[in-house]
Amino acid sequence: MALEKVALVTAGGSGMGAAAARRLAADGFRVAILSSSGKGEALAGELGGIGFIGSNRSNDDLKRAVDGVMARWGRIDALVNSAGHGPRAGVLELTDEQWHTGLDVYLMNVIRPTRLVAPHMQAQKSGAIVNISTAWAFEPSAMFPTSAVFRAGLAAFTKLFTDSYAADNVRMNNVLPGWIDSLPATDARRDSVPMKRYGKAEEIAATIAFLVSDGAGYITGQNIRVDGGLMRSV
Repeated sequence: MALEKVALVTAGGSGMGAAAARRLAADGFRVAILSSSGKGEALAGELGGIGFIGSNRSNDDLKRAVDGVMARWGRIDALVNSAGHGPRAGVLELTDEQWHTGLDVYLMNVIRPTRLVAPHMQAQKSGAIVNISTAWAFEPSAMFPTSAVFRAGLAAFTKLFTDSYAADNVRMNNVLPGWIDSLPATDARRDSVPMKRYGKAEEIAATIAFLVSDGAGYITGQNIRVDGGLMRSV
């Protein structure tokens, strides 16, 4: 009998996180979702999985989710880390507190669950972690200062993680979405994209599904742009 694979999606109650959960369930994964609202719990129930109400900014909530998944299914094959929205203001107008919030939302949201999940993947000698980052991680935009700063840091963390865990067949990659239809649409934003359209949350989910699949087994430590050609730097 084929091994039943298990995925945990954090901040998966809506948007790209929810789309990823739906796609992974369609691909045959057992799915668990952590979200701060009841949406993730409801979606998990719809998908035949388990949901947890909690925050990816809480080590206790994350541990409860990871422990619950291990008690239910005994393994975690994929971890998908989504995020909420951090503070936005002029780069020198952001307060210390706002910068610390940005750190929590855009970098620690990955580090906290990874600390809990990676040992299980290491014991299995297999696992894939995918983090939803941003197209502006390397070409920062003043519109999203805390996101750009801390997701550039996420790229560095991903390389360091890869150096330590790739030999155990535990992989980590980042998906860098551009303008996606889970965000409010404007003509100017759409026209800035060479493809002249917003991306679909389902397209991000499809990329995530590939990155956790066996077909991506030799891909790790990478930042994959899914932005309609918006960014061009290497």
